[in-house]
Parts: sequence; C-alpha cells; structure tokens
Amino acid sequence: MTSFAPDSITLNRKLPLWYQVSQSLRASILGRSADAPLRLPTEDDLAAHYGVSVLTMRQALKSLEEEGLISRHRRRGTFIEPGARRGAPVRLLGSVDAIVAQQSGMRATILGHGAVPVPAEISEHFPDATELVSYRRLRRDDSGEPTNWADNHVLPELAARIDLADLEHWPMTKVLRDRLGVRISRITDTVEARLADPETARLLDVPLCSPILHYTGITYDDEGRTVDVVRIHYRGDRFSFSVTMEARY
Repeated sequence: MTSFAPDSITLNRKLPLWYQVSQSLRASILGRSADAPLRLPTEDDLAAHYGVSVLTMRQALKSLEEEGLISRHRRRGTFIEPGARRGAPVRLLGSVDAIVAQQSGMRATILGHGAVPVPAEISEHFPDATELVSYRRLRRDDSGEPTNWADNHVLPELAARIDLADLEHWPMTKVLRDRLGVRISRITDTVEARLADPETARLLDVPLCSPILHYTGITYDDEGRTVDVVRIHYRGDRFSFSVTMEARY
C-alpha cells in the first residue's frame, strides 16, 4: 500500500521539535489532495524524514491523534482520518509551519484580486510602497459553510509571480515560501474580538454585529522587509483563540 508523503520542514531549534513536526504534518494532512493515500509512513520512516528521534515523532503523532486528524492501529499502522478537514482553534506558537497549518485544509474561493493603493491602516508596514496587490478569499468547510474570509496585501513584484490556482488550495504563507522561494524570517500575529460588519456578515452568513475573531498576520522576509499583511475574519461560533506557553528551565 502506498503511504502518504508529507512535506519537508526546516527545524528551528528554539521551538519544541515535536510541535514543529506536528504542525508541519498537520499542514500536509489538511492540504492534501483528494486522492492522496490515507496511510502514513511508519514512526521510524517519519522520524527519519523529519530528522528527529522516534520519541519526538511519537509525541507529534499523539498530538495529531488527540486532535482527531489521525488514528493509530496496532499492527496495522497510522491512518489519516478521511474527514480531517474541519475548523480548529486559532493557535499561536511562533512557527511559520504553525501558521501554514492553521490556514490550511479548506478550499478557498477567490473573491477578487488586483492593484490597490496602500491602505492607511497598514501603511506603516510598507513605507516605500505606493501600491500593493490585494487578494480576497472566502474559505468554506466540506459542507460548504463559510468559515472565514481573508484579505492579503502583497508587494507587487511578488504578486506578479503568484498563480491564483495555488491560492485556492494553499495559504499565502505557503505560496510565498514554497512556490516563490521567499525566505520568511518571522510572522507577527494579533488576534482580537470584533463585531461582524455588513461585509463580513454577508460573506460568513452570520448576523450583523455577531462576534468574530479578527486575525492580523504580518510576514517578514530575511531582510526584515514586510512582504505580506493578511487580515482574516473567523466566525466566532466556529473558532477559538488559544496560545501555548512553553516553560524553559
């Protein structure tokens, strides 16, 4: 039986290895094609693939099993749950792969894209730009219910190389990093509670002024330049906000 082939990852030794591996594998699972195999490689093979110990790999798999994304069967192996494409808590722990994983797993509809003047509220992040390219996308779950909509603002020289078909399947972070080769150094995140404005209420099919989670992510390349600012509006009844704090001794 052919096994599922997860993406590779560059590990950051400043973050827990099991967490980085679990988030990378989670992103691969949620972003998989419809005909991808459901069987995962063995623990030993996965550990070798990610360059970690079997114990670390086991801890990563345990977290995915607790989330309901995989099931483990003695003597049969580990399998992706066929329905593993649902919404999950918004979690932040400083890893680019964590951001990719959070935004993966739902097919997106392109609502519109094109050149726009730099919005005043994000102009501080693009001091040398007069124009950006905006990408507006609506994500739905497998039942067709809208769950969130995103508005990315990207530098024009990068936007010229973006294939819209990629944005129907992948988050912008993954497209910039894996398709365009942008060396992402960090992403800063802000999550706040807001009330749905008329546009958000219409797109997410929720009552006007109902609670939503508003996420802002600012992506920097290895030269410290802002390459993307995204604002995502999550339905408050489908997502929660969670931060994991790691103790250091």
